[in-house]
Amino acid sequence: MDKLSFLKQYRKSIEFVSDKDLLNIEKKNMPEKWIEIFKETDKTRKKDKLIALWNNVCEKELSNTISYLKENLLEIELIVDNGQYAVLYSVMSENDEILYYEGGIPTNSINISEMQQDWSNVPESIKGFYEKLHNGFYYLPSRAMGLVPVDRITHFEDYEWGILEELDEPLGINMATTYGFFENGMGGYVAIDLKHCIDDVATLWFTNDKPEYNVDFWDIVDEWIVIGLQDN
Repeated sequence: MDKLSFLKQYRKSIEFVSDKDLLNIEKKNMPEKWIEIFKETDKTRKKDKLIALWNNVCEKELSNTISYLKENLLEIELIVDNGQYAVLYSVMSENDEILYYEGGIPTNSINISEMQQDWSNVPESIKGFYEKLHNGFYYLPSRAMGLVPVDRITHFEDYEWGILEELDEPLGINMATTYGFFENGMGGYVAIDLKHCIDDVATLWFTNDKPEYNVDFWDIVDEWIVIGLQDN
């Protein structure tokens, strides 16, 4: 099965953007820095420019992820799905399987999402990732094991959590101000309570286990992304 056929199993409208179509993309739909990366015809230089962008945005926060991509990224391609542009990462796993990750192109979608009124309270490092690098970065088939797009961020008070009835200790977060930015696809979330997020303090939230409070957001996200890249 070729790559596009594989991807269409999960997203029927997905298509690759040709070099010709790239020239016609309006700058309002894609930041100039991404257009420049995809205009690069030399594969090695394209990868170098990509890694440089990651380092510029989150070298400290996602150092292990960047190292893994530097060693195991095979190629990046521009894709479009229902008018939404994204970057397709083809990454070699530790068992020599090619995994496809999607990184959303930063857009103004934050302005029309449910998070708009709370976005100013999100820690700067997290806002920087979404606004300067990717609107989410995750395993494409499951749309999980990564930072989810803004419109898929989990607002905790919008859901019924059965685990709440099983917790013995008082809840350590405010559900009304807590958002899950990372999902592992198996009931695990890395969440931020926007009222208590100094120094990127986060909560590891599980649908079937007690939460872990006061963890470092980026330490967990970096570790879990690499676990997924190694063998999703």
